[in-house]
Amino acid sequence: MPLTTASDGNTPLSPEELASLIPNLATKEELNEWERENILLAREWARADRTSPVDLVSDPYIRKLHAKMFDQTWKWAGQYRTTEKNFGIPFHEIRESLATLIGDVRYWVEQATFTPDEIAVRLHYRLVVIHPFPNGNGRHARLIADLLVMKFGRPAFTWGATDLVLPGEARTGYLQALRTADGGDIQPLLRFARS
Repeated sequence: MPLTTASDGNTPLSPEELASLIPNLATKEELNEWERENILLAREWARADRTSPVDLVSDPYIRKLHAKMFDQTWKWAGQYRTTEKNFGIPFHEIRESLATLIGDVRYWVEQATFTPDEIAVRLHYRLVVIHPFPNGNGRHARLIADLLVMKFGRPAFTWGATDLVLPGEARTGYLQALRTADGGDIQPLLRFARS
């Protein structure tokens, strides 16, 4: 398959964004594998990091985590998108929407509004809806949710126990749970996170 990011549930990149690819890759499969290796390194870094739960949900950390996840792949890693996409809010609303989300999550933590799992899944969902980066938003949102829930002493989520980048039953279930959350019901996504 030629190098492209377009597929069900994925955000297609503009020609300018695609031109910012760091390694010389020719196919979607090569890109997926390269990104996977980059993300594994970021996961190791993040698990060793001592950032508090409150600081984890901050503008600098959100950008830093994305940069660590994709710094070997994309020149724009860790930078908020500046183009409109098929998914996500208008790009000029990203910073304000993230500030609101950060405030909400901090309130949920301080007030114990939801269980730790639900706080992390709600953070994940809202990050996916905002879609702050040109690409990698779902993987970034899942990792930051994992990190937050682990800060509360819970195990990382399993997210269907498979690679959600690849088409298949788990990815379909994940996308359906996100769509159900769009309608206000977070429970299927909460169940999927632990499936």
